[in-house]
Formats: sequence, structure tokens, C-alpha cells
Amino acid sequence: MLKPSIDDLIRSSIRSVLKNKSRTLLTSLGIIIGVTSVILLTSIGNGLTIYINQQFESLGSNSIFISPGKIFNDNGGFNNNESARFVTTSFTESDVNLIKRNLRGNLVIPMAMSSVEIKSNKITKTNITLAGSTYQLGETLDRLPSPGNGRWFTQEEENKNSPVLVLGYTIARDLFPTGNPLNRKVIIGGKNYKIIGVIDKKGSSFGGPDQDSQVYTPLGVVFNINGNENLAEILVKTPNKSQVDSIKEELNKLFLEKYDKDAFTVFDSSQLLDSINSIIGTLTIALTGIAAISLVVGGIGIMNIMLVTVSERTREIGLRKAIGAYPRAILLQFLFEAIILSGIGGIIGIILGSLGTAAINNFFPAKVTFSSVSIAFGVSFMVGIIFGVAPARKASKLSPIEALRYE
Repeated sequence: MLKPSIDDLIRSSIRSVLKNKSRTLLTSLGIIIGVTSVILLTSIGNGLTIYINQQFESLGSNSIFISPGKIFNDNGGFNNNESARFVTTSFTESDVNLIKRNLRGNLVIPMAMSSVEIKSNKITKTNITLAGSTYQLGETLDRLPSPGNGRWFTQEEENKNSPVLVLGYTIARDLFPTGNPLNRKVIIGGKNYKIIGVIDKKGSSFGGPDQDSQVYTPLGVVFNINGNENLAEILVKTPNKSQVDSIKEELNKLFLEKYDKDAFTVFDSSQLLDSINSIIGTLTIALTGIAAISLVVGGIGIMNIMLVTVSERTREIGLRKAIGAYPRAILLQFLFEAIILSGIGGIIGIILGSLGTAAINNFFPAKVTFSSVSIAFGVSFMVGIIFGVAPARKASKLSPIEALRYE
């Protein structure tokens, strides 16, 4: 009786698979597409999570925001109730003073917003977010221009409502594509404004405006443009992270004395970050699951080809059985062939997914992780086993007499 070793069976399986390279590649195509898709989608999700965490680091772990409407639901996720999220609450300087009186020792920064049209010599940009705030905002939110790119506005300019602007990277490039915008003038609402600084490229924030397209100016300037003194948001900076929770509780108590509970939201950067990461994680899992369907399709393709292979090699199987080959040896060889096919697809998919991630990373944050590669390859390996069992069992159960008579 012939009893080949596992090494002999594996070598024989590899020779059989590589005998027809074109068929092998086409058979593995479904696995290649599936593994590539899984790695690309998980890489984008991982990269986006890392990027957003880096963006929130600039806010600091001791930043607290007070915004109109109820942003979060009772479970900590974003609120789906549109009427509650966008309730028309209008904060004013009185709210800022209320915080300063009751919570001394904390930095309080009011912010007002306006959507404006900005004109340079030949270029006009519409629907630009003009953010008005204090001279302290630049340093607090890491928006100070780097050396050589101008400066942030001063407390004196804030007190005088000076018509000065600090531009985001993108809007500066759009308004002055061929020249340095520093000390140049633009027009907003028929009035001239001087550009005193340009912020380095920051990128867009998840779920919010593109930071590079924002324009900053003293708070009173936006009040004059809007014709009112309504605030869009209030930022409270605590002395250290350990005080964040207690300060949030105090802020909630203060604002509940003046507003309905659904009229405002007090939250810190970590709370917002957790909600965003939860959304990204759920979305990544869902998209990865959809991409993994192609792995199942690829597995079905492998099973079909292996069934055809069994039919093509029926006489070979009969001959091997006639000279004493164990059914188990026949089963293992065909199972190994299916695993090798899916393994080849997995390896190629990993290579393509990694190259694709590197290309995407030039335009969008993406990062390949060891866990995503391991999962993708492990799943492709399991697909080979699961979908290789049926053809392997069929081959092992063939009658040697009937197989030898097969034409």
C-alpha cells in the first residue's frame, strides 16, 4: 500500500496547481479581489481613525465646547433627531460672562460664524466660513501661522474690531494662486480687509468644515457683518484634564438655569472623538463585510474549478487507487490544491492591497495593519479549506474500477 507523506502530497499539489498557470490565476481572481478590497477598506478606516485622533490632539484633552442644540443622544452617539440637534438657540456675550463669573480660572473663548463672499483682485470665493473669536483662539486651537507666514491678530486689534484676516491654507492659495497673500487686501461686503497671516495646511475635520478654507477675524468684525451679537459656540479651556468632568457638570447646571436641556450641549473633545470613532468603526466593519462577500464568491469559484479538475483527473485518481493509494491521501491532495489556490490569491491580494493603500495614502489617510493582513489571509485560507472539502471528498470516494473505465 502506498502511504505518501504530507510533504509529498504538498509538493504534488503545488505541481498540479502550477501546471496550468492561467487557470490558477483566473481561479484565484475572486480571492484576490476579496482580499485586496478587505485590506483597502480596513486600511482607510484605520488611517482615518489615526488622522482624526491626531486632529483632536490639537484641541487638547482639557477643551470643553458648548454648542446650540442637542448634539448627542442619551447613549453617547450623535443625535438623529434633527429638530433637537439644530434647535435655534442663540448664545450671547452674557453667557460668556456667566461662565467667567462662576468658573474663574478657566479660559473662555466665544466664537461667532458668518458665511461670506470674499473678493481678491480677479477671484471671488463664495460661502466662505468667517470665524470671529478672540486673540487667544489661535494658540488655543493650534492655528498660529508658522514663522514667515504672518501672525495672528492681537488683543488691541480685537478690541478695535480691526478689519484683519488670518486665512486658512486652501483659501489663501485660491485667492492668490500666484503670489504671497500677506499684507494684501480683499473685499468682504464692500469693505477692505488686510491679510495678516496664513495658517499651515491642517486638513478637513470629520463632520465639520474644512479648516484650510476657514478665515479668522476678531469677534466684533463678525458681529458687525451679521448685524447681531449671537455666538455659534463657546470654548472653555480648563487648567488641566482632571478638572474636565467637574467643569462640564458646573456648565450644565449654569446653562440649565437659563435654557431647556435640549437647547444646548456641553461636551469635551474626547466625547466627540469617541462618537466619531464609533461611527468609523461601524462603517469600516460594514464595508469590510460587504467586501468579504467576494471571498465567498471566490471560494465558490475554487470549488467549481476543483470539481472540474476531479472530473478531468478521474483516470489518474483511479490509477492511483488501483496501485494502493489511500482515499485519505487523495482527499488531502485535492484539499491542499484548493488551499494553495486560495493562498496564492491571498498573497497576491495582500500585495495589491498594500500597494493600493500606499497610493491612496497620497490623497487620503490610509494605513495597513498587521491585524487586517492576518485576518484577510486567514479568511482566504479558511475559504480554501471550506470550499475544497466537497471536491476532495468526491475525489477520495471514486471507485477505482469505475475511474479507470472513465472516458
